[in-house]
Amino acid sequence: MNTEKLKKLQSQVRIGGKGTPRRKKKVVHATAATDDKKLQSSLKKLSVNTIPGIEEVNMIKDDGTVIHFNNPKAQASLAANTFAITGHGENKQIGEMLPGILNQLGPEGLTQLKRLASSVAAPKPLDEDDEVPNLVGNFDEASKQEANVKAEKNESETKATDKKSD
Repeated sequence: MNTEKLKKLQSQVRIGGKGTPRRKKKVVHATAATDDKKLQSSLKKLSVNTIPGIEEVNMIKDDGTVIHFNNPKAQASLAANTFAITGHGENKQIGEMLPGILNQLGPEGLTQLKRLASSVAAPKPLDEDDEVPNLVGNFDEASKQEANVKAEKNESETKATDKKSD
């Protein structure tokens, strides 16, 4: 970048004279509480009604995970076709929730569950290594013969050295 432009930009940021530090940009952190307040005010504009008596909410995703809310606050506006669920959500696998979630699954969820069960039941075949040959014969006998040949060779060498020393 051009040095003149840099000096011009730096001089605009200075508050005092040459020796004073540049001003710091104020960083405003948005907290979750302010986000929640904005969300609640937007929901109030839609005239949502709180639905009492909901103990848990499960949102099943396509990849087999479930967003599980325990004791959430559920609100609905039928006129705006809007439902809001607030609370602490946990991501879980569908297998973790299986006994209690079966009655909540629709037809797509049941097919997905069958697919998941088949993938767990039938493990993927291992890739066979072409470089490793299959065993054909009995290698114990071959190794015994090899050991016998070595032993005979050693005996003949020791006899030859004994004859030389005589």
